[in-house]
Amino acid sequence: MMNAALAARFRAVRRDSENLIAPLSAEDAGAQSMPDASPAKWHLAHTTWFFETVVLETLDSAYQSPFNGFRVLFNSYYQGVGPQFARPQRGLITRPSLAEVMHYRAAIEARILQALSNELPASVLGLIELGLHHEQQHQELLLMDLKHLFACNPLGPVYRDFPPVTDIETPLQWLEYAGGVVEVGTSGPTFAFDNERPQHQHYLAPFVLANRLVTNREFLAFVSDCGYRDPAHWLADGWSTVQREQWAYPAYWRDERGHEAFTLGGWCTLPPNAPVCHLSFYEADAYARWAGARLPTEFEWEHAAGHASAPVVSEVFAVRHPRPANPAIAGLQQLFDEVWQWTGSAYSPYPGFRPLSGVVAEYNGKFMANQLVLRGGCCATPPGHTRVSYRNFFYPHQRWQFAGLRLARDFGAND
Repeated sequence: MMNAALAARFRAVRRDSENLIAPLSAEDAGAQSMPDASPAKWHLAHTTWFFETVVLETLDSAYQSPFNGFRVLFNSYYQGVGPQFARPQRGLITRPSLAEVMHYRAAIEARILQALSNELPASVLGLIELGLHHEQQHQELLLMDLKHLFACNPLGPVYRDFPPVTDIETPLQWLEYAGGVVEVGTSGPTFAFDNERPQHQHYLAPFVLANRLVTNREFLAFVSDCGYRDPAHWLADGWSTVQREQWAYPAYWRDERGHEAFTLGGWCTLPPNAPVCHLSFYEADAYARWAGARLPTEFEWEHAAGHASAPVVSEVFAVRHPRPANPAIAGLQQLFDEVWQWTGSAYSPYPGFRPLSGVVAEYNGKFMANQLVLRGGCCATPPGHTRVSYRNFFYPHQRWQFAGLRLARDFGAND
């Protein structure tokens, strides 16, 4: 019997990807602006490659792809599958065309839906579910990469027009948490990536957490106070990065005044009370030091978020710029729907971590070095993709992702 619910979700997620590229030309979809980014066309093909290589080859060990060469072109980092086309050169993949990639998507979708019309082992259903969450990750990456691409164009292209944001100030409040031995991670039956497992106990000292995210107005004060020119606030690697890259303000700001920034809606006036966005870990950490605070650990964040009353706001694929906090909401807010929040935690395995089996054993574990954890979600995160235990991760110098920060302090500090 067909797994109707999973098939419907498969169709919906796949259509979401195609809707995201609807405003793009074929030229937009094929360009690559930096080595960390990928063309939109590549994202569309790679997520299809995942279903073909991971799911269809699992179902049929004798499966032979009718799409010659795609196994190499659209393999991201799976060494167990075979060679990959160099990531920094993905913008050179002029063939296949965008139309051919869309044909590839349709052909593999038909095979997956045909498979879902039959009884499938739970392990294969799990791989399809993983593929859907993988595609949602790439939907957000696609928007990140597209924003960087458009920002490189002096014409300031507009991806989509968005309604203006009502700018309103929400006072910063410190919320107290008693700490103690808490449960973090998950061992439940619902979907989670392998890096969120297993659930385990962790001791937290008492701490306080800001009720909202740091705003553009607040970060501008750091910029105006020569924050980017004073090494006292910076980690050594961060200061070296600032000097090398000549950073003087967050990515996509027009200048040090912080009045305008580049968004997916083109150049826009920056709402002073909206969350500051596109910070590296180094910048977030430097601001926190300057403000007499620190970044929360990922365990503090998860514990606090798990006890928050505010719901996850993800009813639509917003694809906008971050919005200000709401002064009418009490307690912790802006957890999942505005910017990813840097934590002070290194991205490392939980006690008892076990990677997935087979090809997808390479999914997360191989990246557990030299990166930092971000928590929450952002305005470009697909609906239904966020949860309290979700662990995002980036290198500390990267800032093209929608990342900001929430302040934390040890309990009793600066009282």
